[in-house]
Amino acid sequence: MSDIDIARIRAAHEQIDPVFLNTPVATHHAIDQVLDCSLFAKVETLNPIRCFKGRGTELFAARELVPQEVVVCASAGNFGQGMARAAAHRGHRCVVFAATNANPVKVEAMRSLGAEVRLTGDDFDSAKLAARQYAEQFNARFVEDGAEPAIAEGAGTIGLELARTVPDLGTMLVPLGNGALLAGVGAAFRYQSPRTQIVAVVAEQAPSMKLSLEQKRVVETERADTIADGVAVRVPVPSALSMLSGRFDAVVSVTESDILHAMRIILRHLSLFIEPAGVLGIAAILACGDRFRGQRVGTVLCGANVAEGMLGKLMEYQGR
Repeated sequence: MSDIDIARIRAAHEQIDPVFLNTPVATHHAIDQVLDCSLFAKVETLNPIRCFKGRGTELFAARELVPQEVVVCASAGNFGQGMARAAAHRGHRCVVFAATNANPVKVEAMRSLGAEVRLTGDDFDSAKLAARQYAEQFNARFVEDGAEPAIAEGAGTIGLELARTVPDLGTMLVPLGNGALLAGVGAAFRYQSPRTQIVAVVAEQAPSMKLSLEQKRVVETERADTIADGVAVRVPVPSALSMLSGRFDAVVSVTESDILHAMRIILRHLSLFIEPAGVLGIAAILACGDRFRGQRVGTVLCGANVAEGMLGKLMEYQGR
């Protein structure tokens, strides 16, 4: 299977652990006033791994893995947690490679879920190269987030749930890292709510996916220095670009200041402490000014595995 299929997304609810499904949609009149739009935020943080990745990794493990298969992947932390949990529940050994500067909170969480975590390289993409080499050396199953349709289809269940719960959204804002979330949610909205505009959001300091989608080719960058570690992609997955074709309408970028401002707004008005990558949709509303004014806007609060010290940094933030 090389592409996403809406029938498989619809069927995915039967194969994903219910603890990840039918998540709440947060709204609040005060945040609507601040953002000058009607916000509907799908909260994907109230589950055992505190992020959306459990949907895709559950579906992948259920559909793709064979008994006793060893799973190898790279992760900034959230995907690795999902893969570790899904593998452990099915009796698979899971080896996760992460950068030496990976969020310690996420590293510890991966280990607590049963993963063997190996820290190597200066960033996520360096760790991914090491993971691929390890899998080849030991004949293990290398799982690349962004390249596997089943992982995107699992994420697509978020889109189906939100589109059914909140019809007639004008815009859906989707954080963009390796692309699985955008591919799945984009496919679901194209099916369930085709009039909704789908806007992907990247961190300005990690622009490789935006550049690649705009130029329709893989564009690597030398660095991806953003507090939003979950979307800090320097080397895009080539197959992800084709998987994303036709499943979004625009890509926007947000600054580090936009991200911190968005985190403060969510903490103040929804009482949710969301990690930087998880608030990119809110940051896009702040960054784009009048673009979403008066609209019904959806987004995904997709992770809450926050690095130690981030709360203090957030409280010290003196931006807008």
